[in-house]
This record gives sequence, structure tokens and C-alpha cells, in this order.
Amino acid sequence: MSEPESTGSLVRYYCTAGNGMERFLIAEVKKKLAAEDVCQMAGKVLFSSSVTINRVSELKAAERLFLLLRRDSPVRLSAHTGPAKAASALQSRVLGDVAQWTSAAATWSRLQGELSARRVKGHGREEEQGGETEEGREEREEESSGGTCVVEAQRLKRKRDEEEEEEEKPTTPEKTTDNTKEDHGTRPSRTKPEPSAQAPPTFRVSCKCTGSLTRYFSTQEVSRVIGGGLSRVMGWKADLKNPQLEVNVALSDDHLLLGFPLTRLPLANRRYMKTTGLRSTVAWALASLAQIQPGSRVLDPMCGVGTVLIEAAQEHQAVCFLGVDNDDGQLQRANENVAFAGLPHRIQLLKASSMMLPLPSASVDAVICDLPFGRKFSTKTNVAAHLPLILAEMERVLCVGGTLVLLLTPQLSCLLKRLLAQKDAGATCNQEAEPPTGRQRRPSPLPSSTEQQTLPILGGVKAPPPPRCSMKHQDTLRVSLGAIDGLILKYVKTDS
Repeated sequence: MSEPESTGSLVRYYCTAGNGMERFLIAEVKKKLAAEDVCQMAGKVLFSSSVTINRVSELKAAERLFLLLRRDSPVRLSAHTGPAKAASALQSRVLGDVAQWTSAAATWSRLQGELSARRVKGHGREEEQGGETEEGREEREEESSGGTCVVEAQRLKRKRDEEEEEEEKPTTPEKTTDNTKEDHGTRPSRTKPEPSAQAPPTFRVSCKCTGSLTRYFSTQEVSRVIGGGLSRVMGWKADLKNPQLEVNVALSDDHLLLGFPLTRLPLANRRYMKTTGLRSTVAWALASLAQIQPGSRVLDPMCGVGTVLIEAAQEHQAVCFLGVDNDDGQLQRANENVAFAGLPHRIQLLKASSMMLPLPSASVDAVICDLPFGRKFSTKTNVAAHLPLILAEMERVLCVGGTLVLLLTPQLSCLLKRLLAQKDAGATCNQEAEPPTGRQRRPSPLPSSTEQQTLPILGGVKAPPPPRCSMKHQDTLRVSLGAIDGLILKYVKTDS
């Protein structure tokens, strides 16, 4: 990975993350952004980095990206505080440091300018190449699969109008304050901002309020109180429909958190995905656990629409990926996604059963699989009934030292653990009596430039089942999938 490009000034951010994804996001910001002062809150990760905003906005484990205005102790009110005093106390805590708001708005404006410059540059480059622009991709991401041409044109016009307003938005000179509390932007500075002669920005307030404060305010009332204060103190103009700036407020019994969103769409909305399946952040997390190395061969035996393979291929270049599925509809969507992402030369797709993989034994270095939950897309396979055969095939094709990463329901996880326990207790299992083999995992060599990088495929011939007791458990992680939770299980093959 190349060294992160630095802007020279340290900026304080925070990202939201799904439950269980904070660990992956912390590791990612440290590795990719050389992040400092990294800390975790429930569903959020705070960090500082001098890397360009374009690199920061490419985070894969994050849901949304914010410029941090302030993190502070919670707002506490007496049980006998009246509504008027409660509103005054809330405004005072949130809006007390006007210079901090001015400086944060200037930093936000600068970062928006950098992001806008990248969009303009990408627009010109992709138009020259005859490809789809990033603007077009964002429009497509917001559309449903059955949108009409009229709706498409209307949304494209609205997007262009927003971009024009973005370019005309005022830029307020930056200022930072010497404050011991966590705030946005660069390191503290004593310089004073020059007054801006441009019109103030339009804004709206988005608020999440939990805990004891809900006895005094609803979420809507908090937004109204803070919005009124910003209009009065900062001179900003409220615009609930199409604001230039959004103010995000999180109030709880543990903290007060203020920030400005930096991207219009969530980072989790991948511009290179046409049809979504598994949430992209979770798919990326699965791939990050697979210890993929240059020259590796990676298999997804139940690939669905190809989300896991595409996320892995975006991260790892010199790797061969194979996706297998027995559903024609899913394979068609996967082919469309792979072509849309520009990866047909690196991701192969094959119709086959996960219970009879047409691959030689020990032919892949990593197996990554989101076992179908049957919630978003129907599945022809009774996963619970066929789990022993599915697991046996994954073991068979995986090389010694290879990694198996699975996403399962808690029920399937219990079943899988019982199956492995039965293997350990089997009469033919002699793993403990065998001396260590001393063999190390080696990625399969890359083919020469004159050869197509493919996995050898057997013509419907099933190899003998693998020996027992070959999978060693490494980790179990719980992640949120929205309405339900899933469990990520990681194993390493230790004995062929």
C-alpha cells in the first residue's frame, strides 16, 4: 500500500459504524490513514489524520463520515429545571464557543472544496474515456431498480443544481481555538479569522437524543432549540429541504457529540456496485479477515450477487477470485456487478453446487462465504440440512494454512460448532497423536503474463472427502446486519 498523501494539517473526524464493525474501522484508519488519537464510542470511531479528505472518504468499514466539531461531557439538567431554563442550558452548552463553530465551518468548506475538485476531475476523465461519471453513479445508486427515464432526468437535474449551489457556497476563514476538549480540525492556533463578506450558509439540524434528556426534550425539540440558537448567534439561515450544511447532534447520558457530515451519500453506498446484496461494510470485513496475499486464490462457494468477491478484489490486486453459485438469477446479477465494477478479468463466476465443487483438493488459499440467510434473496439450498456437505467441500478445496471465513446466523453457528465437535470426538480422529508437519502456507504462484489467471476446474468430478479435524478456530465476531445479527467465524486449516 502506498504512503498516505498528507495535507500537513491534522483534522479530527468521526465515523459511524454498524454494531460490531468498530474493531474493523479502528484497524482500517490506523493502517490506511496513519490515524492518531483513535478512540471508540458505541457505534462510532473518532480519529485524527492529516491524510487528504479524498483518502479519508475511501474508508470501507465506515457507514458515514463527519468532521468532528466537539466531543464533550453530557448535558445534565436538574429534575426541577423548567422548559425555558432547560432550552437555555442546552443552547449554552452546544453553542457557547462561537469561534469554534466558525472555525469548524471553514474547515468543512475547505474539505468540501477538495471533494468537489475530485468530482470535477473524475467527471472530465471519465467523459474522455466514455465511461460512466461518478455523478451518474451517485444518481443510479439513489434510484430504485425500476425507475423511469423521467425520474432519472429529474434526479440528475436536482443533483446538478445541488453541485452548482455547492460551488457558490460561502467560504469562512478557518480558526482553531485552544480548547482542552475534543474539537474538529487542525491543531490549536492563536490566529484570528478574518471576517467573511459572503452570505451565511443555509443549514439544518439532525439530532439523536437518548437518556435523561428525553424527559425535557423530544428529538424535534432539540433540533428546534439548537437551530434557533444557530440562526440567532451565527446568523445562519435554516433550510430543511436543501441545506448547504447539516449539523449532526448526538446527546446521551454519556456524551455530547457535534459534527458536520462530509459526504452526501453514506460511505457504505459503493459507487461500483449495481445490485446490492450483503451490506458492503460487512462484506469488506469478511475479506479483511481472510489474510489474502498477492498471488492468492480466493473462493466464494455461495457467491450470490458477488458482493464479497468485489469488495475483496477492490482491496487486493494481484489475486485470482472465483465465485460459485447454483442459482441462475444470482449468477446473472453477479456477472452484471462484476462487469460494472470493471473486474471481469479478475473474478471468475461458475454455476455449480457448493456441495460438489468442481475444484481439485487444496487448490485455494482462502474461502470466504456468506451462507444465505434467505431474507433478501430466496435460496434453493437448505443450508442447515446440507451444512455437513458444504463444510466438507470447503475443507477439501482449502490448502493447508488457508483461511476459512464464514458469516452465519447464530443458529447455523451453533450447528457448525456441533459438527466440528463431533469430528474432534470421532474415532478416526488422530490429530493429537500426529507430530506437527511444519508446513507453511504459501500463496499459489501467479501465472505468467501469457496465461489467463484461472482456478483449475474439474469436469464434475468430486474428490475424496478430506481427513477429519483439519479446521482450527481463530475468532468469532458478532456484527449487525440490520434487523438481525450475524456471526463471523474464522478458521485456519492446520492438517490436510
